[in-house]
Amino acid sequence: MPIKTLSPADARAAIDSGARLVDIRNADEHARLRIPGAIHLPLARVGDLPRGAEPIVFHCRSGARTAGNAALLAHAAADAPAFVLDGGIDGWRGAGHPVIADRSQPIEIMRQVQITAGALVLAGVLLGLYVVPGFFALAAFVGAGLAFAGATGWCGMARLLGVMPWNRRAAG
Repeated sequence: MPIKTLSPADARAAIDSGARLVDIRNADEHARLRIPGAIHLPLARVGDLPRGAEPIVFHCRSGARTAGNAALLAHAAADAPAFVLDGGIDGWRGAGHPVIADRSQPIEIMRQVQITAGALVLAGVLLGLYVVPGFFALAAFVGAGLAFAGATGWCGMARLLGVMPWNRRAAG
């Protein structure tokens, strides 16, 4: 069964009529910002979706993750009508629909990786230019780590940041 896209207004009407809203983002993303009443089921576990006949509206942050995994989501929905929320939670919020924001939760791990990697590369370049050229190795090391993470799907920096004290709340 093909999966269709619903505007935030149409998704709201479907949910009000009994459709299930399923958030496929990671736990850290869901903990920081979520749509009230959404079932949290990360993309990696979407196969565990309880079967039912009611329509299912899947969402992520921007709609790109759900659109990119539409075939998987349609398969997980089985015979139930499946939809993707156009624009994800960003589109939902932009349309004026309610969200629950918990700013006490840490920012998403991948954003932390981007901030940390960018700061380390910048520091390595600046220190290499103005202090000792050996600091260029720091920028090269971080770049190699990012290339390795992209090629293998395993990110050591994300693992390290995930066990930091400020991230332990999101994991619980």
